[in-house]
Amino acid sequence: MLAIVLAALVLFATEAAPVDVTAIGIMVSLLLVEPVTEAAASVGLLAESFAVVSPGEGISGFSSVATVTVLAMFVLSAGVERTGIVETLGERVAAFTGDSERRQLGATIGIVGPISGFINNTAAVAILMPMVSDLAKKGGTSPSKLLLPLSYASMFGGTLTLIGTSTNILASDLWVTLGPTGAEQFSMFEFTKLGVIVALVGTAYLFTVGWWLTPERIKAEEDLTSDFELSEYLTEVVVREESPLVGQTVREALASMEEDVDVVQLIRDNRTFGEPLGQKVIRGGDVFVVRTDRESLIDVSEGEGLDLLPEIEVSDAELETTEQNQGLVEVVVAPRSSLIGETLATSRFRERYDATVLALRRGPELMRSRLDEVSLRVGDTLLVQATEDSLGRLNRNRDFIVAQRVERAQYRREKVPIAVGIVIAVVALAALDVMPIVVSALTGALAMVVTGCLKPSEFYDAVQWDVIFLLAGVIPLGIAMEETGTATLIADGVVASAELLPPIGVLGLFYVVTALLTNVVSNNASVVLMIPVAVEAATRIGADPFAFVLAVTFAASTAFMTPVGYQTNLFVYGPGGYRFSDYVRVGGPLQLLLAIVTTVGIWFFWL
Repeated sequence: MLAIVLAALVLFATEAAPVDVTAIGIMVSLLLVEPVTEAAASVGLLAESFAVVSPGEGISGFSSVATVTVLAMFVLSAGVERTGIVETLGERVAAFTGDSERRQLGATIGIVGPISGFINNTAAVAILMPMVSDLAKKGGTSPSKLLLPLSYASMFGGTLTLIGTSTNILASDLWVTLGPTGAEQFSMFEFTKLGVIVALVGTAYLFTVGWWLTPERIKAEEDLTSDFELSEYLTEVVVREESPLVGQTVREALASMEEDVDVVQLIRDNRTFGEPLGQKVIRGGDVFVVRTDRESLIDVSEGEGLDLLPEIEVSDAELETTEQNQGLVEVVVAPRSSLIGETLATSRFRERYDATVLALRRGPELMRSRLDEVSLRVGDTLLVQATEDSLGRLNRNRDFIVAQRVERAQYRREKVPIAVGIVIAVVALAALDVMPIVVSALTGALAMVVTGCLKPSEFYDAVQWDVIFLLAGVIPLGIAMEETGTATLIADGVVASAELLPPIGVLGLFYVVTALLTNVVSNNASVVLMIPVAVEAATRIGADPFAFVLAVTFAASTAFMTPVGYQTNLFVYGPGGYRFSDYVRVGGPLQLLLAIVTTVGIWFFWL
């Protein structure tokens, strides 16, 4: 078991494989222990065979209350999203902020915090990020000053209710399975009083110390071409009459070139054309806006009969002036995107979306050449030029998060009262103990489809299947740790190392260890690994195991110190232009502050 736990930690931390694949690998490893040891025992390599989980326990994650509840909550969040109510609320609040940075920060935190308590906080950030980016642009504020607080505030909101994050729901299920006899699921507002305190303290930090520490990585009021430092990579060339490219299509010409050159626009007879350009036949006198580096430009000009137009600076305004009303937007690669590990070439991005990628930002790193060869990662931000139709398709595609607001005609605004009513009913029924949360959530998910808030085909698209398989795969790990005594062994070590600490000190130690672990591996994996140990440790020192489980739950739901610690941190990593060190600088003091606040709060309320 220790070997499997260690392997899981290494794989989760290094992301050598997607986290959901790692989780399923853990589940399979647990299931294989018995047949492998039987085979070893049959040939004399072991004295006897043994098992760490039964087959039923090994696959119990798929039927877990936590897994099914989280699935239903994804559907509920999608139903609310499709009505457009969150964007509408954001727009109305933003109208009062003007160019005041503090009011913009207040609007960002004030919207995402409460919303994250009732719809999945990851979904809340994905929905609100375009609104916050537009808010910063219109108000002349650096988006870097608002996007990190957006991510952090969504985590505060996730601690307000049981359904705020999948972590809370998973912790509730594990408490019933691994806690003392008679342990019950967390109620809807079980820890809301502590969540409110965490949110208030966290908000105060973001308005004071956090605001001072948060850097302006992206300058205010810069256009996107300047933001991505494209002045040396975008230029205009004119095709000579005798050029060998004359008579070829743009696609044929690009395919014949060895240099890294991308055609962004064609200017012909005072008309400007954007994508799709591949089938246009090149004529003498055509002017092309191209993306390339200086060395490649010189080679192409000499070999292909092109003349560089001097003193031309390509700006956002020029790139957006085309026959097809093209625009420039930042597009973020989403966590469950099918493009992860693919390149722009292998995914046929240009052909699928009639869009051109001009640059790529990965945290602070900017890439503006050989883009077709770059393997895409979660959180990569692409600067894309595309038509309104293409932007709409990108906005609807769950592979991406468009970082600027794009009007979505498919919003079902007439369904707003119904969607909001369904969510209120789900929360109320669970909070009043009329029915378990899994039953009310599933009923609400079905109601979203029956009432037309979601189309049947959108039901499956709404679910983040990587999270579902992650939960299903790691839940048996907690069971195995408990049943094999591994949790007891680790808890003994923790308690022995903290002999000089009072119970509140051991409680704080569990918060800190879980928080550090969560900043490196998946938050859900951290909960599964730490809750069995927390229950055992609390039992050993005669403390309330529930308090220790809460410490683990809150710590796993608030990972501020790395971009990989929480999905929302990755969402804002590229659009904010942040460096890894920014998360440590801004999130480190916040993590320490909340470690103290949460530990003292749990001690006051539950011990």
